[in-house]
Amino acid sequence: MRARAPLGVVVVGYGYWGPNIVRNVIERPELELIALCERDQTQAQRFRSRHPGIETWPDFDELLADARVDAVCIATPPRTHYELARKALEAGKHVLVEKPLATTVAHAEALVDLAQRKELVLMPGHTFLYSPPVNKIHALIESGELGEVYFVTSSRMNLGIYQADGVVRDLAPHDLSILLYWLDRRVASVSAAGCTVFNPEVPETAFLTLRFEDGPSANVQVSWLAPRKVRQMIVVGSRKMVQYDDTIPDGAVRIYDRGLDLEIGAPSNYGEHRLTYRSGDIVAPRIDAAEPLSLELGDFANSILTGARPRSHAELGLEVVRVLEAAQVSLSGAGEPVVLARGGEIVARSGSFAPDGGTA
Repeated sequence: MRARAPLGVVVVGYGYWGPNIVRNVIERPELELIALCERDQTQAQRFRSRHPGIETWPDFDELLADARVDAVCIATPPRTHYELARKALEAGKHVLVEKPLATTVAHAEALVDLAQRKELVLMPGHTFLYSPPVNKIHALIESGELGEVYFVTSSRMNLGIYQADGVVRDLAPHDLSILLYWLDRRVASVSAAGCTVFNPEVPETAFLTLRFEDGPSANVQVSWLAPRKVRQMIVVGSRKMVQYDDTIPDGAVRIYDRGLDLEIGAPSNYGEHRLTYRSGDIVAPRIDAAEPLSLELGDFANSILTGARPRSHAELGLEVVRVLEAAQVSLSGAGEPVVLARGGEIVARSGSFAPDGGTA
């Protein structure tokens, strides 16, 4: 492990997300952008016009042989993630790879194993884990202020960019990473239904239902076909509820002291009970602004320099891929629930569920 900064970084890909990574790498004092790897000469020229003096290379293998390179940031389509990350790890480079970590569980597991054997940092780019509003809600859940979390609903929709990998792999990783971070427990079962309009093999809209170990559940809606941008999550707890709306610059988090309370009857009429509505204050806490991607890259650098586990760690990225794969199985099975064992493998695909999310 190299124990000094700045760390030499290569960014791979300069399409949709690559320019954002490049800008933030340049701005982080712990990092030094050595070069961009980009085969598309139009994109490479776009980079050179913005960042004259920084090298561009079409050959990834040649860059990996450069001793100045300590780490690689991969911002290419998901189907390329495994091969690029594998090569970088085998060359002894630390890796940050955009979500998802890989397109199959087998590939994700192979990357995690390789990084562990090489004692290298492998970090999936789940940028929302570094969003100040997301971390505010994480603190509320962890402190117990919301009480027991019953369920979460999430909607992520837009008139979005059509991707060959499908809307589930494109958008759902954001919500899945947030849910795994907030709830801090594994997904026990997944069911998914999709809607296709233009290509039968590529759903543009999907609905996922997740059951987490020990009780909580979540419903996730993702779509490229919506008239406006929606990024909203609602957490329902036994004490309070929280709304997170990423489209609101100020007041993205609102805490509602609202809910239903169960009143048990007196001993003379034991067993009788009624629900009463509780409606208290609505609080919009002040949250300091920060760019999540910059914080993510700072965490990546810190992990390389100190050996600390990053917030968006490889095992979380692997769990996201496991849920994505289970969702794809459910989609192909007309929404039939898929049960995940503790090891992550699919152990059942039927409607025979026990109430706790296991198999009956």
